Amino acid sequence: MYNSVIKRRSSVNRTSRMKSYLSTALSDFFFEYETPRQVLVRSKKVGIMCRLIQLLVLVYIIGWVFIYEKGYQSSDTAVGSVYTKMKGVAFTNVSGEERIWDEADYVFPVQGDSSFVVMTNYITTKGQAMGKCPELPNLKNSCKTDSDCEAGRSERTGHGQMTGRCMNSTNTCEVTAWCPVEDASKIPDPARLISAENYTLFIKNSVTFSSYGVTRSNLVEGIDSQYLKSCLYEQNNSPLCPIFRLGDIVKLSGFHFEHIAKEGGAIGIVIEWFCNLDYAESECRPSYSFHGLYGDPGEKDAAKASVGYNFRYAQHYMEDGVEKRNLMKVFGIRFDIIVHSEARKFDIIPTLTAIGSGVGIFGVATVVCDLILLYLLPKRQFYCNMKFKVTELNEEKPLDEFTEVSKEQS
Repeated sequence: MYNSVIKRRSSVNRTSRMKSYLSTALSDFFFEYETPRQVLVRSKKVGIMCRLIQLLVLVYIIGWVFIYEKGYQSSDTAVGSVYTKMKGVAFTNVSGEERIWDEADYVFPVQGDSSFVVMTNYITTKGQAMGKCPELPNLKNSCKTDSDCEAGRSERTGHGQMTGRCMNSTNTCEVTAWCPVEDASKIPDPARLISAENYTLFIKNSVTFSSYGVTRSNLVEGIDSQYLKSCLYEQNNSPLCPIFRLGDIVKLSGFHFEHIAKEGGAIGIVIEWFCNLDYAESECRPSYSFHGLYGDPGEKDAAKASVGYNFRYAQHYMEDGVEKRNLMKVFGIRFDIIVHSEARKFDIIPTLTAIGSGVGIFGVATVVCDLILLYLLPKRQFYCNMKFKVTELNEEKPLDEFTEVSKEQS
């Protein structure tokens, strides 16, 4: 009985002590304020170093983060579309055959795409019909006997499948192919459509910055139908005119037109929209640049492997019940129109984020100076004693139940 009373009293004391501890902790949390202790160190070297580091941080925040990187603005990229149209005609006279070429003949594919090819040269093989005929003379197709022409075999660069016969007239293997086979070994020089230099290209481009609800077109303020009738793009005098002369595009890309027209090539037209929407929307305007991608055998492709740009297409027709075709190997300039866009506008969130990160970087000066004071200076021990207050904490052992019982008995 006596022991049970002692246990109840001990339990009540522990509960009351726990309540008192929680009450004190909550009171300290809500009604007390803690501040770090600071030590003022009078040292010219450390003081100058601290201010220099803070100055560098300030220059970084203002110069790089805010002025150069526009850290006070948010950004958005645009969704855009491109429409193109070619204009111009060319005249050719090949073996007495005169012909006029317009945009329906020399633009591939149909007009309107942001990537297209303008034909500048070609080789025509007319009246081909399916049959058997000799291959073109070259090392892979040459033969002396029928055994050199394995039936059913075809060369990767050949025109058909070998029949197993060696043609004595040409010393080449006979093949089943579209006959006569194409001979593209001699490329016309100069290019047959050299007048393509005077073709014009019209580009219509629009971009939408959805985050800001802004839509812009390269037909900016001041560009109307009357202006388009007479303008032609020129870097200094007419930088916003959307009509370009092909010869000027090739020249600005670093190529020579007579070189690239012969065997073809590729040119990138880059439209750049870099807009600061903190200003008027009318200040958001495009700029154009031109880059030669490949195709200049005289200057760019020193190795001369796979020079230029070309492809083939055929026009099929029926003659006396026999299917025939006219095969054309087209050399041309491939144009790829690429749109780069970015709009920026003031936003309080990135501004506060940039300021907060800058304030945090200021702490670097304190860390560096503390390291110097604590580890490098002769009086480092004195500074250490001033900065850190060391106390010895003697932990009291908790009273057990027998101690409490002995106190109550006494």
